[in-house]
Amino acid sequence: MLHDSQPPVSDDDMPGIALPGGFVSRYLARIGLATAPAPTLEGLAALQAAHIGAIPFEALDALTGQGVDIGAEAIEAKLIGRHRGGYCFEQNGLFLRALLALGFDAEGLIGRVRWMLPDEAPATPRTHMTVRVRLEGRPWLADVGFGSAVPPQPLALDRPGAVQPTRHESYRIMPQPGGYRVALEIAGAWRTLYDLEETAAPAIDYEVGNWYTSQHPESHFRHQLIAARTTAEARYGLRDNRLTIRRTDGSIEQRHLSADGIAAALRDLFLLAPEPGWRRAIERAATVEIAG
Repeated sequence: MLHDSQPPVSDDDMPGIALPGGFVSRYLARIGLATAPAPTLEGLAALQAAHIGAIPFEALDALTGQGVDIGAEAIEAKLIGRHRGGYCFEQNGLFLRALLALGFDAEGLIGRVRWMLPDEAPATPRTHMTVRVRLEGRPWLADVGFGSAVPPQPLALDRPGAVQPTRHESYRIMPQPGGYRVALEIAGAWRTLYDLEETAAPAIDYEVGNWYTSQHPESHFRHQLIAARTTAEARYGLRDNRLTIRRTDGSIEQRHLSADGIAAALRDLFLLAPEPGWRRAIERAATVEIAG
């Protein structure tokens, strides 16, 4: 629940922080919050849920070869100004900037994606950004940039191995040398999402990871049309032409889409107005045969 007593946000509400032209106000309007949540666990949860419901995960700029700029101004122009989505470096970069402006004690972390990989698989690149927030001395993981498996609420980093239920799936975080392993439970089995480094990451690590994710020929974002959005009621996931909807009541809907169907899903489910430069990628995605 949001704090109804919190006043509307203006730049004057953020003493000591240089905010270009009402950034916080624009961010809160983008995610659909009329007032500023307090820097508490409840406030963090409200921001996280609103963000992942309003700003979709997508990597169309990597797929179409436009590249991804993770500078603060570029992220704001894209995700707020143009009502686009983005992937982890954009999403969590924006989220971290907003948290700091709102008075949270927060910092960025970096990790290696292990999603759908066997434990014995070789190390992957450091290509996932998350945020650690400290509240009353306790560390919490806040992630708004992990696609259709994104945690829908903050996860406690100081409860090693404890099952942490959410409105969607359950999560657990295991300590490991130098960091954490974050896992998700699906159909009774635990699947690792990513391994995080404990030390806060410098900006150059995000630049290198973003280059790999958006430019390297082995990055799956260069070859697949991927979009995701998580609401209180359902998770929506699009991988090329396969749309999957997983509702909190346990029901799962899955179907394959034509090119026009993909464009409609991007617009109606992922809140993205298809741009002219996307059509070729959409038509290619419509022809993909997806196993499983």
